[in-house]
Amino acid sequence: MGSTGSIGKQALDVAKLRGIEIFALTANSGVDAIEKQIREHKPRLAALADCKKAAELKIRVADTGTRVLSGEDGVCECAGSGADTVLNSIVGMAGLRPTLAAIDAGSEIALANKEALVAGGELVTGAARRKGVRILPVDSEHSAVFQSLQGCSAAAEIKRIILTASGGPFFGMKKEELSKVTLADALKHPNWSMGAKISVDSATMMNKGLELIEAVRLFDVPPSQVDILIHRQSVVHSLVEYSDNSVIAQLGVPDMRIPIQYALTYPHRYPSPVRQLKLEEWGKLTFESPDYDTFPCINICRAAIEKGGLFPAAVNSANEAANELFRQGKIGFSDIPMIVGEEAERAPNTDAFTLEDILLLDRLIRSRIKNKVVR
Repeated sequence: MGSTGSIGKQALDVAKLRGIEIFALTANSGVDAIEKQIREHKPRLAALADCKKAAELKIRVADTGTRVLSGEDGVCECAGSGADTVLNSIVGMAGLRPTLAAIDAGSEIALANKEALVAGGELVTGAARRKGVRILPVDSEHSAVFQSLQGCSAAAEIKRIILTASGGPFFGMKKEELSKVTLADALKHPNWSMGAKISVDSATMMNKGLELIEAVRLFDVPPSQVDILIHRQSVVHSLVEYSDNSVIAQLGVPDMRIPIQYALTYPHRYPSPVRQLKLEEWGKLTFESPDYDTFPCINICRAAIEKGGLFPAAVNSANEAANELFRQGKIGFSDIPMIVGEEAERAPNTDAFTLEDILLLDRLIRSRIKNKVVR
């Protein structure tokens, strides 16, 4: 899912290397890219969320054996087609329904779509438990935690999960300086090549706040046991501190093909196309605390997961809307945390909710933020 994005392309590289058959491919609207992938990987199914583009794709690949589906329902049909593993790298809330469809079909989930867990919460984790489906993390930080937990015999042994963060392109700047930054500035991530939405999330450090929520969901720990540490080099991908104060970390060069391959081949390890980590080539590895005053999104997310219910979903939807408006040039960079914080305070306080409740809240928040900016 999301085969034409950065993670999707790298996942296909890994699949080709490991001889993994591709059953289905989905993307948003990239006709040229997915046509090329269809001709190379020969999936049985493909879907584009954009119905007009899907119609064009259907004509283009009529000479292949791939059946083309369209719209959100088409993407969900691909996700629920019964593949052994569904790798979900769709960006944003659009990944929630396909995740649930894949779980319902009994497929193992390789998850790079953090928003599905942030917004869906117990709907996703509960469905996975009932179906006996594993959710294997693809994000480098959560894969690192997952790998560092392999020697853990009981949850009581975990003292802290420590997620590392590069600090993004604006590390060291203060609030007044952030009011002047541009989209081009925000897209200059120091270590990773990512899509525009995720790059902006990294710049606001919202990405790390969402990952905090995801860690709580994935590893079933309270928010108080998840800390953030700035590590500019992105070599130590995350750490687990145990009750005896020993700390286990996973290290590697900044290359997403390591966590992608581990999710697709777990519990086995194989040679990968990633270059060997030689610490002597890196010199110093540095660590420091985040500047929560300049980058408040982390604490907004922490407060949301502490409250539970629909608060994480509200934070996620508000961020997606504000992030998009910033990329469209309609708001400033510093407006993003302000908007997210305002919407976090307005979320309905309820522990019981359905998928329809999440989707309705998402529509309401996006409409409210858009109308506010238009006025």
